[in-house]
Amino acid sequence: MSTNGELYLSAFVTVLVVMDPLGNIPIFLALTRNQTPAARNRSALVGSAVAAGVIVSFAVVGRQLLDLLGISFEALQVAGGLLLLIIALELLRGDSSALDETEGDAGIALVPLGTPLLAGPGAIAATMVYIGEADGPSGAVVVVAALLSVIIIVFLALRFSGLIARVIRDSGIVLLSRIVGLLAAAIAVQLIANAIQVWVDEGVT
Repeated sequence: MSTNGELYLSAFVTVLVVMDPLGNIPIFLALTRNQTPAARNRSALVGSAVAAGVIVSFAVVGRQLLDLLGISFEALQVAGGLLLLIIALELLRGDSSALDETEGDAGIALVPLGTPLLAGPGAIAATMVYIGEADGPSGAVVVVAALLSVIIIVFLALRFSGLIARVIRDSGIVLLSRIVGLLAAAIAVQLIANAIQVWVDEGVT
C-alpha cells in the first residue's frame, strides 16, 4: 500500500508540474479570447478531456504504437514543437481566424489546447515512464488515478480562468496573447532543440 501511495504521489507531482495548469491559464485565455464565457467553459472541459484521453492512450499503448510505426519519441517531440510553433506565430501576428472556436466543442479545444499544450511530450513521457515502473495492474491503476487527479486540477484552473478574463478585459487579453505567443514559440523551439540534441548524442533511431 505504501509503495502504491508513493507511486501515486510521485506521478501526481511530476505530471502536475509538467502540465503546469497555472502557467497554461494565459495561453488558454489568449486562445479563447473571442469566445463567450459558456464556450470558454466548454473548451476547458473538452481540452482537459482530450488531454486525459491522449495521455492515457499513450500510457497504455504508446510505446508499442511508436515502435510499430517506427517513430521515435524525439520525432513525436519535434512534431509537437512544430505544431506549437505554428500556433505561436498566429498569436504573435494576432491572426485569430485560425484559432477561433466553432460553436461545437472542436477547434482549439482539441488542438493546440488538448494536445500538444496539455498533453505534450513531457506529460506523455512522464506517464509512460511511471507506467513502466508500476508493479502490475494495480500500479498502473494508481498511475492513471494520479493522472486523472491532475486533469481535474487542470480543468478547474481553466474553468475559472474567466475570472481573470473579467479583470484584465479584452485589451489585456490581446496584450497577453502577444506575450504568450513569444513564450509558446520559445517552448516550441526548446522541444525541437531537445530532440535534436538527443539525435546528435545518440543518433537518429
